Amino acid sequence: MPRPLRSDVYRPQEIAILHCVQRCVRRAYLSGIDSVSGKDYSYRKEWIRQRIEKLASVFSIDVLAYAILSNHMHLVLRSRPDVVATWSDRQVALRWLQIFPGKRIEEQLGDPTTTDVEALANNPERMAVVRLRLSDISWFMRALSEPIARLANQQEKCTGCFWEGRFKAQRLLDEAALLACCMYVDLNPVRAAMAESPETSTFTSAYDRIKAAQGQTIESAAVPMQTINREEAAKILKSSTPEELADRRKAARRRRGPRIARDGWMAPLELNPRVTGPAVNKDGVRASDKGFLDMSLEDYVALLYWTGSQGRADKNGKITADYAPILAKLGIAEGMWCDLVWNFKKYFGKSRGPGSPDRMREEAILGVRKFQPGQKMARKCFV
Repeated sequence: MPRPLRSDVYRPQEIAILHCVQRCVRRAYLSGIDSVSGKDYSYRKEWIRQRIEKLASVFSIDVLAYAILSNHMHLVLRSRPDVVATWSDRQVALRWLQIFPGKRIEEQLGDPTTTDVEALANNPERMAVVRLRLSDISWFMRALSEPIARLANQQEKCTGCFWEGRFKAQRLLDEAALLACCMYVDLNPVRAAMAESPETSTFTSAYDRIKAAQGQTIESAAVPMQTINREEAAKILKSSTPEELADRRKAARRRRGPRIARDGWMAPLELNPRVTGPAVNKDGVRASDKGFLDMSLEDYVALLYWTGSQGRADKNGKITADYAPILAKLGIAEGMWCDLVWNFKKYFGKSRGPGSPDRMREEAILGVRKFQPGQKMARKCFV
């Protein structure tokens, strides 16, 4: 059965939360240890993480959770068209040109020129398209996947696909699905026996949030929103050799910002009732400061550890009194939580929109396709 059209899953004009999965071609360990050649490509996980962090500072999209494994990656993203609507035309043009410089000689300089920014900002038709793309998760995934593939192919001196095809996308319909999916993503290395606990699961959002709570910081990979004067650009291009221009481009890619909390580039986890409206981030390291779960980070981490300690479905323990009210409020049947998280793919793998059965039914009625796969399986986990 072919994957559904993106328009059947979500529309960029609406705020939506998507679970995105992108796999390496033939599921090869192109960001892990290759079993055939013995080469270790694990360093590419940091390439991917930094690229996600960089795009989070440019796009009007919140990164809620992520996990980067040896042959695939998971992302939970929230599109924010309300945030991009608050940006001026010049801000939108500058952000777009930092990621997509186009076929122009000034792209060798690393920063767009003021002339290029003004030209794009003064084109209303083009600006409408760019605004839509900056809150479009498909364009986010394109800007993430393509440079990684090019860099890996350049390094190995080869051509061909790095990713197996277009990414899989599921729209998360309610908080129950969002919580279960985030924990499924954060526990992926534990589930794959690559780590013993969330605290040792590097290259996951859980690891970043735990280390940030312990005071760990990183150098920001956020894109500095700066331009270069046209005259200065012409002077640099005229006086520099191709090798010097190449070094300049590399330096621009390696530019680091001020130190931030390790999870500072991701959306806060806890929903704060005092944070209303778009809640645009003022530091330029992420789209907004709006949370996404009605629980504290401490409760989330505690439930994550408990869920991870239960192992697979045949080793489920009884839910403790501390977490029972949280799951009851979400309508999740007692004793089914661990099975739902550990086997999220079994329950919702074929669904366009994971959620409670009632919510999935509502979405099917309102959508283009009047049937939502996975409702029968979901009834097993929900009251």
